[in-house]
Amino acid sequence: MLSTFKVSFKLRIAYKTNGVIYGLKSLPLIKKLLPDSLYGSHNLKIFATIISISAELSSIFIGKLLYFASLYWAMILLKMTPESFVHIITFLTFIGAILNTNMFNPTKDKYYAICLMRMDSGKYVISNYIYYLIKTFVGFLVFSVIFGMISGIGIIACIAVSVLVISVKPCYSAWVLMKYKRTKKANNENKPSVIMWITVIILLVVAFLPPYLGYAISEGFFLLLTTLMVIPAVSSIIYIFKFGAYRKIYKELLTPENLYINTSKKTTTEAQLLAMQKKITMDPSQISKKTGYKYFNDLFVKRHSKLLTKSAKWITLISILIYLIVVGLCLFFPDKTKKFNEVLHSSLPYFLFIMYSINRGSIITQAMFMNCDHSMLTYRFYRQPKAILSLFVERLKSIIIINLMPALVIAVGLPSLMLITGGTDQPINYLLLFVSILSMSVFFSVHHIVLYYLLQPYNINLESRSFTYAIANFLTYILCYYTMGKQIPTIIFGSTITVFCIIYVIVAFILAYKLAPKTFRLK
Repeated sequence: MLSTFKVSFKLRIAYKTNGVIYGLKSLPLIKKLLPDSLYGSHNLKIFATIISISAELSSIFIGKLLYFASLYWAMILLKMTPESFVHIITFLTFIGAILNTNMFNPTKDKYYAICLMRMDSGKYVISNYIYYLIKTFVGFLVFSVIFGMISGIGIIACIAVSVLVISVKPCYSAWVLMKYKRTKKANNENKPSVIMWITVIILLVVAFLPPYLGYAISEGFFLLLTTLMVIPAVSSIIYIFKFGAYRKIYKELLTPENLYINTSKKTTTEAQLLAMQKKITMDPSQISKKTGYKYFNDLFVKRHSKLLTKSAKWITLISILIYLIVVGLCLFFPDKTKKFNEVLHSSLPYFLFIMYSINRGSIITQAMFMNCDHSMLTYRFYRQPKAILSLFVERLKSIIIINLMPALVIAVGLPSLMLITGGTDQPINYLLLFVSILSMSVFFSVHHIVLYYLLQPYNINLESRSFTYAIANFLTYILCYYTMGKQIPTIIFGSTITVFCIIYVIVAFILAYKLAPKTFRLK
């Protein structure tokens, strides 16, 4: 098993190394200076390998640092007690076990190892899963001790955090394996079911709401729970070792539509399109009174309504539900309304990250390419500047309308909650909360479609291969994440973000008008 892990680890590093080289060759200013022969350059491969290994090592710590830093900021913002730390960690650990199994995440390195190299699937899965648990334990141990002690938690409880994490994860993984034996259906962690999302939402509410109201599990109960979880964890690991149907599971998971990869270009395209076409509604009664590219886009949106609007509708319903729950809590716990009002006055920076997370722009543009542009860009008339710009405007309108569904609920909900919980000395805050939320929604809608038209990240095989596009999205994520926890008054942050969004939209339109006819093409 150790030799299997060594081979798989070398394979993963080699895959990442080639990815680094490809990424360097994808950068606009550098790609022209780097010839294809660089893939055979010994020195560059050493450099890329160092980067890959550094990235592998940093994956142990960076994610955990951001996780604990966010939790600590939330505790400060909501003025929670030290017991809140272990309470929140406990329920977030269960969420992490559900959404981040590692074992049921279809990745390309698994595909290369199990499908192409025909490695022993059991040895590969088990050895890499143990490696994953060790990384998780080390990363959590370091930062649970640091942030736990800062929060006022004892050293034993801090260490117990990492023990609980690596105890819960194998329990859930073993349960999924048992479920597979009954149903013969593999669980893809990248495609959570509605029941899983509902479970996650409930756990989130249980994680943060009681501490906010002043209730939290004690440190002693947390230690008892951790001790009790060790026993089923050991049984679960034994079951994982003895399970013998990993190849069948990965045969179902490592499919082209899950990986966007195949040795056959034709097979990849057909599989991708087939998966997307299942979500298209071909109803002859669907018509449009519009003309030209307005007609073209209107039909596209109607026939893809399930794909384009389903998640936006779910987010809207969840937003309404959260709003009603908060209003109910304010009515039942009037003594807590003042505290909640204080949070609202400085919570707008958090909503920049929330609006980024719920925006459907990237998913919509992906659907546009796979079910439309992938074929239409082969025609000369479709690549003409007038056609590109006309369709760009119509698509932007559609994306904005879809994203405004949940945004309107939030934009109306925030100022009304501020009014219910005691109001504000600066009435302009009501307007700024409303306008800034809508501005963020429009900003991210424009941002995603402009990046799509200017960088067009997909190639003819439906793979996202633009390193620049990935960097742009990563920087957007980092910027939004960085704003969380910043204690900035609504009047300052709201005014700044609204003005920025207006300027960005104007600049984006100019760039799209001048550059999109040159950049929006098949690669």
